[in-house]
Amino acid sequence: MKITITRSEADRMLDHALSERPDEACGLIAGIDREDGVREIKKVYLLTNVDHTNEHFSIDPREHLSAVRDMRANGLKPLGNWHSHPETPSRPSEEDKRLAVDGSASYLILSLADEGNPVLNAFHIEGPEDSREVRKEELQITDR
Repeated sequence: MKITITRSEADRMLDHALSERPDEACGLIAGIDREDGVREIKKVYLLTNVDHTNEHFSIDPREHLSAVRDMRANGLKPLGNWHSHPETPSRPSEEDKRLAVDGSASYLILSLADEGNPVLNAFHIEGPEDSREVRKEELQITDR
């Protein structure tokens, strides 16, 4: 699947991730699944990692509910979530794979491991817990 996100939304994620270091930053992504098969992220939600750790995240439940209400009010579909890896590459960890329970979701991971060179990737994760299949999705950052 191809996913698009605007530069401004990707920059918002990066700014939030940098501000939350050394902890993982997290949030939700929302938008539309276009008829041409492209998943278009229209809005990124910057939420609180209530675990306050650099190894995993848990989204604040009240903020999660508020984000879903906002999506509905704006005609957007929940597309998945995003989080940062402050010290590791932009790929799903074993815990990320274990916790990926929505086979329709896209999972964006923003790595800050290489100072000055953040890396954002998107993944699709599905299958039984003991043998999750991870597939990298094509991610395009657009100017609009």
